[in-house]
Amino acid sequence: MAGAMEHVLSGIRVLDLSRALAGPSCTRMFAEMGAEVIKVEAAPNGDLVRGISKLRGNDRSLYYIQQNLGKKSVCVNLRDPRGMAIVAALVPKVDVVVENFKPGTMAEMGLGYERLREMRKDIILCSISALGQSGPLARLPGYDFIAQAYSGVTSMIGEANGTPYIPLVAVGDVNTGVHGALAILAALRYRDRTGNGQHLDVGLLDVYYHCHEVSVHQFSGSKGQLKPSRQGPHLNYLAPAGVFKATGGWVVIMALLHHWKDLCKAMARPELVDDPKLGTDAGRLANRADMIKLIEDWLATFPDRDSAVAHMQQNAVPAAPVLSIEETVSHPHLRARGTVRTIEDRFAGKFEIPGMPLRFSAFPKDLPLEAATLGQHNGEVLRDMLGRSDKEIEELRAANVLSEGKY
Repeated sequence: MAGAMEHVLSGIRVLDLSRALAGPSCTRMFAEMGAEVIKVEAAPNGDLVRGISKLRGNDRSLYYIQQNLGKKSVCVNLRDPRGMAIVAALVPKVDVVVENFKPGTMAEMGLGYERLREMRKDIILCSISALGQSGPLARLPGYDFIAQAYSGVTSMIGEANGTPYIPLVAVGDVNTGVHGALAILAALRYRDRTGNGQHLDVGLLDVYYHCHEVSVHQFSGSKGQLKPSRQGPHLNYLAPAGVFKATGGWVVIMALLHHWKDLCKAMARPELVDDPKLGTDAGRLANRADMIKLIEDWLATFPDRDSAVAHMQQNAVPAAPVLSIEETVSHPHLRARGTVRTIEDRFAGKFEIPGMPLRFSAFPKDLPLEAATLGQHNGEVLRDMLGRSDKEIEELRAANVLSEGKY
């Protein structure tokens, strides 16, 4: 597993008390970078995502595999004092604890930050939540799209004056996992300098709000005169910037600012560079409908989507086809870079997942990681890390304190 494989974070040990996506995204990146990640799963069924994406005719979850590559699985009954004693005994053995329970739950379990500090003085605890560990909303149950709604991001997606939309990707969960990983690395650096650990509070709502590019300062800076809102498939402050209809598909064109002249050249309409109506971003925004019709009428002269994109790219216009998931999986660029990664699971066989987005010159190849079966490492962790005898481990299995599964 990851702990025995040399990479940038070899030697770091993480106790992963998280489930679902935000926390596991954080700890998966640590496993991908060589850290030893011990994932504690609640008996008897483990991480709730083990019930999702069973697509290969057995109980092996492709979702679980993707988010938990390289982690060791310890499955214990967290409602049994003996199970909690196992978790507590692991704390002094690790550098970092990651959890994404509802705020307050760790303290109720007897694993609040002050208690963890008693177990290991320099421990780093990263608490990931939807709405943060403090504030009036902190104790509410939350998911990615709950935080997104509170952040104002949902209000910016969809047709003008229509129903707000949600993206069918886990932007908040995954980005929060990455922010959590950054915070942990910073805390490890700080601990290297000072010897002190700390408690990290990483919330999806904060991460989503951090993604606002211009909306917040436009509203505030204009003293409320500007009220940013969704504009369908187009950017609301620069143009052309958005999704345009082409023959047999859609394209994204970002011909804003200095790129407008490039699009005019591609369209063989050089006179539009200084057109009174369309020669500036402000003018194109004010005359959005005319601009969109002009561009889409021109796109319709091409036999297909990709020929239009190729022509624009040849003329230095920032443009791309709107690819389907099916198209991404076989796209030569995504395959060449490992953005689309093929893995082979011992139960589920070969399938594609998103690749590791961080690339290191000293470690150009992905670690050959695999996902654990439920409780696969119960014996190894209890014996090698906690010094429990085989007899003790068997007694804990018999008492259902430890659980194991086929998948």
